[in-house]
Amino acid sequence: MGQLARDLVLTVDGIPGPHQTTEVRQRRELLGGKGANQAVALSQLGAAPTLLAVAGHDDVGDDLLTQARRDGIDVTHVVRRSGVPTGLIVEVLEPQGRWHYLQHLPEAVLLTEADVTAAADAFRRTDAVLVQLQQPPAAARAAARLGRAAGALVVLDGAPADDEHRLPLLAAGDVVRADDRETELLTGVRSDDPDRVRKAATDLLDAGPKLLVLGLGPMGNLFAWRHERWGSGTLLVPLSRDEVVDTTGAGDALTAALTIALLRGDPPTSAARYAVAAAGATVGHPGGRPALTDEALRARLTDPALTGHRDGPTHQGEYVGRQR
Repeated sequence: MGQLARDLVLTVDGIPGPHQTTEVRQRRELLGGKGANQAVALSQLGAAPTLLAVAGHDDVGDDLLTQARRDGIDVTHVVRRSGVPTGLIVEVLEPQGRWHYLQHLPEAVLLTEADVTAAADAFRRTDAVLVQLQQPPAAARAAARLGRAAGALVVLDGAPADDEHRLPLLAAGDVVRADDRETELLTGVRSDDPDRVRKAATDLLDAGPKLLVLGLGPMGNLFAWRHERWGSGTLLVPLSRDEVVDTTGAGDALTAALTIALLRGDPPTSAARYAVAAAGATVGHPGGRPALTDEALRARLTDPALTGHRDGPTHQGEYVGRQR
């Protein structure tokens, strides 16, 4: 449940100043948006995803849904809004992975609570529900509530928009994944202070989730869990050693791969490394569209940055491998 948009990725040598021009070295036009990116990744890793999103009644929407079908995504529940242009995200990508986003995502291309409840049938037939918290809070809460009622694994991606919605959403979620900026919103502490983030994670687990994935910027991702089957623990997994071309979509790949690993019964330590491997497999090309296979991700698990941890009930944030 999330955003569907046309992604236009323009690779340039530098951003021109006022009244100046620059040449585009590479141009990619893709099915994009966080919801669509996660659905593509899920399909590539063997799931049968259904996308709940909004598209306009226009040629762009038609083209994106055709691509989604080719990607193995069920788009039955994509809402088509009349008189509304399908969402557009323009990424201008400079060397060293410096990106700039220009986006046209007006309110009309966001999901409403009514859109979500109209798709209630789909929630009853699913094993997991991935909820993009960048969508309006009422829609996100409705999706999490329907997922919980169906007994599905509820995965929340992002940070609740405000305190009013924080506790109900956390109570409905099984997994919460946040990037470094969202980690600061969730915890109230700086994401570059792993000890304080780890302590704050305890309070977040008290609110209901079983597993947290909290971005710590260049240090990697802190995984924290408390579950009757898994026990409790924390694990800091550094970023992979991949050369970074563009970080766009890495979090979406991580979220999708983590979901796949948890659904097949992997413990948190294994699921965490598999998820970070998926993020690493996505940063080497421009744009957020993933290109994942289970075989390739398993091969990546030989990366010392992902294998250098001791297995055990609790890991207090070991720094291993090369941090970036």
